[in-house]
Amino acid sequence: MKRIIAIILLLTIALGMTGCNNTPEEEPKPVMADPVNDNYRTFYQVFVGSFSDSNNDGFGDLRGIINRFDYLNDGNMLSETSLGVQGIWLSPIFASPSYHKYDALNYYKLDSRFGTEEDLKELIALCKERNVKLILDLAINHTSIQHTWFQEFKQARESGDTSNPYYDYYTCVSTDEQKNGTTYRQLSNGAGWYECNFSGDMPELNFDNPTVREETLNIAKYYLDLGVDGFRFDAVKYIYYGDTARSVEFWQWYMQELRKIKPDIYCVGECWSGDTEILEYYTAMNCFNFATSQAEGVMASAARGLTIGKYTNYIASMQEAISGKNPDSMLMPFLSNHDMDRIAGSFVTENNMRMAANLCLLSPGSPVIYYGEEIGMRGS
Repeated sequence: MKRIIAIILLLTIALGMTGCNNTPEEEPKPVMADPVNDNYRTFYQVFVGSFSDSNNDGFGDLRGIINRFDYLNDGNMLSETSLGVQGIWLSPIFASPSYHKYDALNYYKLDSRFGTEEDLKELIALCKERNVKLILDLAINHTSIQHTWFQEFKQARESGDTSNPYYDYYTCVSTDEQKNGTTYRQLSNGAGWYECNFSGDMPELNFDNPTVREETLNIAKYYLDLGVDGFRFDAVKYIYYGDTARSVEFWQWYMQELRKIKPDIYCVGECWSGDTEILEYYTAMNCFNFATSQAEGVMASAARGLTIGKYTNYIASMQEAISGKNPDSMLMPFLSNHDMDRIAGSFVTENNMRMAANLCLLSPGSPVIYYGEEIGMRGS
């Protein structure tokens, strides 16, 4: 599963040149990627709670990933016993009341079932030793309803205490101010309606509040200081839901600040939408290309032998469009993730899955594998 096409091409060219000369040449050596500046990597998404359980408590954890790291990358890019992934994306690991952990109640504390900060530091060190980039899933558009910020916000709103610094931490409107297409839940005492597009238990932060912006920036800074290489940002269009321009402006500011800390930071945004909207976020960061994913995506369709031209045309046109928005950005193709049925379940034969994997891994940019896809794991 390693992306060694460039190496193969170099070897082929070198061997061809040797055949044309009468003088012997040294055996060509593989050209290794620059470990600092090369972000064109194959990433492997790990849903931490179900990947590998190291202590038999029924939950996957960071120690389980460490224990199985040789399976992911054993340090030898030409190894035949390792996947050779060059990046790992961890689903949220912060303290949270849910199984999915996308509703943090404390961004500075790891969920106890996943391990400790020392475990995370050990995983970071192992990744650096093997030239594997590690990114954390960071959902900052909303928190858990149990987060201290929300508890303070709720108390301030319901008591009418405008002096409380948390009074404007979350988006809160009157009945008349509610927007169509946006979801709200009512506070008691006529204190207004807080925005909660995913669930009433996941209130949306107010990014018009400069303190909220700084709070979310400090969270990212904290984990960059620990040594992570970047982030996968959840639901990027929900910063100002329904207002793409304002959401994009936020992410441009946010990424500019993060690059001051780590110029080669690796970030990708999730904008589950059509390419027109996705391309706007490319001005700030790389984004997942949803047109490549799921049963009807261009890759699965091509793998079933339906429309290879649709696949090649999409890749070419999207590359050109991305370059027009941001020449430093790249495609981020994938077949499925934690929000979808596993792609293998949509195929009739194993060969279809193999072909889809080839199309994904050999595409330009930085492809992402959802854990289990490498063995054709089927979902619901």
